Amino acid sequence: MMSPKQISDDRGSSHFRNTPFQIIHLIGNFFRIWSVYSMYRYLNQTGAPVVLFLFCCLVPSSIIFLILQKPWKGRALSNQQIVPSLINGVITALYFILWGKGLKSCGPLRAILSEYSGAVLGVLSGVLYGRRGHVWKKVGGLIAMLVALFFLSQGWATSSLSPFSTKDSTETKEEEVQTEQALGMMGMMIPVFAGILSALRRVIARRVSLKNQQKKRLHAITITSATCFLFPVAMWDLIIGSSSGKTSELPFSAWAFLSTIVFGIILIFYVDNIAEERLHMVFSSPRHLMVAGACIIVMELTYEMDFSLPGFIVCCLVLGFGIFEATSLERCKKDSSLKSEDPSNGILGNNDFDTSPILPI
Repeated sequence: MMSPKQISDDRGSSHFRNTPFQIIHLIGNFFRIWSVYSMYRYLNQTGAPVVLFLFCCLVPSSIIFLILQKPWKGRALSNQQIVPSLINGVITALYFILWGKGLKSCGPLRAILSEYSGAVLGVLSGVLYGRRGHVWKKVGGLIAMLVALFFLSQGWATSSLSPFSTKDSTETKEEEVQTEQALGMMGMMIPVFAGILSALRRVIARRVSLKNQQKKRLHAITITSATCFLFPVAMWDLIIGSSSGKTSELPFSAWAFLSTIVFGIILIFYVDNIAEERLHMVFSSPRHLMVAGACIIVMELTYEMDFSLPGFIVCCLVLGFGIFEATSLERCKKDSSLKSEDPSNGILGNNDFDTSPILPI
């Protein structure tokens, strides 16, 4: 039996060992969110088709993934792994389409925060497979997430519509109110569905292979499959745009393309893998939301967006609480089992790696 001092020393050394991975996770998410803002500005300034832009970014990304992971080498992958990965490619393609449309219509702040709506799958898992005594917590978490999304749809995170704003300019405010109110809760549904699809593709990838190396090889197949399924949609978008007289050209911007390819697609996959394997932090978790929120604040201020810090913090707090409750387990039982197994992993007791008994998002 270990003494309390030894347990605290082990926990301290565990935190120290995880510090480099936490820094990598923070930097990776910062660059990914930076690429989202760059993409949003590029699409707004050029009027380029969203799907065509994403397809042009996925083509080199899939080639790079295939070169890096070489899924045809090593131990042969079974059909039980390849077929779900191909199907996951369809889901990934739908995710990119909806997320890109949502980014252009709702803005980067709403599009990024809406991705965390994938925690709804944790609610569904808890209702179907969890104990009845904990269903009310998950339902309460779902309600909190819906409230946060409603606040976002009403423009609480914008300085022009936030109830915490001190702006007095009525003319500009009236113009912006018309734009924001036209969005409404229905306008938020596109990025919300994209967030649910994003969580679903993560669940499928995690269920197909629990081994990290195989997961990377299968991810290369998934991205390649998504690129293939996205091709006809991108061509249709190009044809419809040219026939209707709309802008169908895709002006080249080195930073917009490179940042989306390198940071938004490739790097973030490896960073999220490190977060799961080393930090036991899944995407739909309050800690991940906290990191993304800090990066969003920096980007909103840097790009001089219509931004309200108090309103944004309120939305993040409500959303984080909803995610925490929606993805909660019987923490007391979980913590005691972890402590009895390995005291050095005490950090696991307070995070959301295995956020759901069936569907860790």
